Amino acid sequence: MSDVKEIPEILADRLNVEPVVLRGLSNSELVMVIKVALFFWIPVCLLIAGLLGNFAMGLGVAMVLILLTVLLSGTLLQKIKRGRPRYYYQHQLAFAMNKHVHKKTLDDKSRIIKHSGQWSLGRSK
Repeated sequence: MSDVKEIPEILADRLNVEPVVLRGLSNSELVMVIKVALFFWIPVCLLIAGLLGNFAMGLGVAMVLILLTVLLSGTLLQKIKRGRPRYYYQHQLAFAMNKHVHKKTLDDKSRIIKHSGQWSLGRSK
């Protein structure tokens, strides 16, 4: 008989939060940062490279700038997340969006409730 101990399987679907992948970025945050950087840097660099007459250099510069954007945003989010509760920056962003964007629209379907005063259950005695 062999005395080999089995290693228990790690159940990744039971984790409470996404694990950090790169410099404070979770997988979904990393994908979001890469997409935003791609949609910003590729057109800007191709436009500048087109004006200078060298498209290949524009793509190379865009890739370097995308990499720098990912690293710098990871470092920034790492500093923002340190010592804060889970989803802190996401809630702060939602509050800021509600404060500045939702006031200008006519729909009153904001998911953030800001109420100062007493709450009522709506029941009568």
